[in-house]
Amino acid sequence: MYRWNPQTPSPMPFHRYRPHHERVDVPVRERGWPGRRITEAPLWVPVDLRDGNQALAEPMDGARKQRFFDLLVRTGFKEIEVGYPSASRTDFDFVRRLVTSDLVPDDVTPVVFTPARPELIERTFAAVEGLPRAVVHLYIATSPVWRDVVLGRTRAELLATVREAATHMARLADARGDAHIRFQFAPETFNLTEPDFALELCNGLTELWDASPDRPVTHNLPTTVEIATPDVYADQIEYMHRHLDRRDSVILSVHPHNDRGTGVACAELALLAGAQRVEGCLFGNGERTGNVDLVTLALNLYTQGVDPKLDLSDIDAVRETVEHCNRLPVHPRHPYAGDLVHTAFSGTHQDAISKGLAHRAAHPDGPWEVPYLPVDPADLGRSYEAVIRVNSQSGKGGMAYLLREHHGIDLPREMRPAYARAVQEATDASGREAGPDELYALFRDAYLDAAGPVALVDWAARQEGAEVHRFSCVVEVDGERRELEGKGNGPLAAFGDALRAAGVDVDIESFAEHGLGGGSGSEAVAYACCRVGRVRAWGAARHTSVLAASVGAVLSAVNRAAVKPS
Repeated sequence: MYRWNPQTPSPMPFHRYRPHHERVDVPVRERGWPGRRITEAPLWVPVDLRDGNQALAEPMDGARKQRFFDLLVRTGFKEIEVGYPSASRTDFDFVRRLVTSDLVPDDVTPVVFTPARPELIERTFAAVEGLPRAVVHLYIATSPVWRDVVLGRTRAELLATVREAATHMARLADARGDAHIRFQFAPETFNLTEPDFALELCNGLTELWDASPDRPVTHNLPTTVEIATPDVYADQIEYMHRHLDRRDSVILSVHPHNDRGTGVACAELALLAGAQRVEGCLFGNGERTGNVDLVTLALNLYTQGVDPKLDLSDIDAVRETVEHCNRLPVHPRHPYAGDLVHTAFSGTHQDAISKGLAHRAAHPDGPWEVPYLPVDPADLGRSYEAVIRVNSQSGKGGMAYLLREHHGIDLPREMRPAYARAVQEATDASGREAGPDELYALFRDAYLDAAGPVALVDWAARQEGAEVHRFSCVVEVDGERRELEGKGNGPLAAFGDALRAAGVDVDIESFAEHGLGGGSGSEAVAYACCRVGRVRAWGAARHTSVLAASVGAVLSAVNRAAVKPS
């Protein structure tokens, strides 16, 4: 009998599926990519206006497309796939508006997408008529299952189709001698295509289009539907990188999808393997589980000290525009951009973040090293207000941090556990999160407004000599009014002595105070830990007089001790 609960067979028909190595052989035996590092950002190419748009239940209209295009330009993208002009009137008209209204900046190159069909290629070139520069992106599915089941063509027939389409594109571009038109080719379903066939197709077009360093060809190699772990895709990219002809005249591009949830990993490993360009969508929109997420990729580089060459310093504004245009929400746990991504509810996490932020404040010029925060939220236009939030799972450190940051209440460390128990009782009962104002209300109710058997009606303190203080007061103990006087080596010790005369045996064990602001009229907060008989309790008070706050803190502790079980 096993003692460690091993997994047992499932009823699912897993035998119907073939592993990747039975579907495509990748002839890479000596890998260079595992030992490399990414030290520079690739050429980013957003495909939100074409590939992402095709995945929307309600495709973007012209106004939303224009707003998205303007965002991409502001963010710093230099190649932007602007549409699929032969697919819809909306796409064609949008590309034409970019041309006729001169909406494309001089440092941005539009990319348009076309299948390998002569009449659709012609409509695509008609859409970009008048653009001084453009990339025309030719695609066709190349893997065996697509050739056999979808297209019904042999390798030779498909190769001929591609060469015919590419020749037609070259003729149309030659007729546009006034424009700088470059070419891009995508063997769709590349990751399921025999590597030698993908290489034959790409090398053939590099030659046909006469690629050169000043007019390079882009070969875009997609994981159209993910079938393997990211290392397999890296092997496929490295194979192409090593064997592509005229390598200095080819831009090796990747277009990962996210069917296995590894789109980001595929893109990063592909860059290690020789890719120079990445196509994807902001926040990962796309068919099925989406295209690779360019925001995540760029900010992953940023956290490694690599310039992403994109401006994501106002991530909330970027997200707002994308959500408006796509009419899809960005998940609250989305890396870097989600509402909750910089937020900690766990007590241990909050304590570590609080200490890390305090250390950062003391060493502002050092490298960013705050536990649980791989990036400074301020770098993305976020404030620190939502970094720590409190619910029933939270700890004393997080609660104390919020009280200090939002209300100036800096609880002594020894006082925090008792306060945290009060907060957890409230959040357990409500099942809700407690915000900074609610945390302060709980603190006020538990400490500042602590009612009990002792009430201080009137009092005065005076000093006699260097070490003697006297405290005169009128108190009510259990409703009975008494005039008392005590003495001690300080006003609080004298107050305690006076209380003992009324039968309240109090010993002040710990005391702290701080101001809430600058200036003579600002308030102070005092905290006192007192032992009353056999019961130990903390109290707090605030007042414009430090002494009045201190006396109030002792009185708060006495009353809280009186209502505690002995």
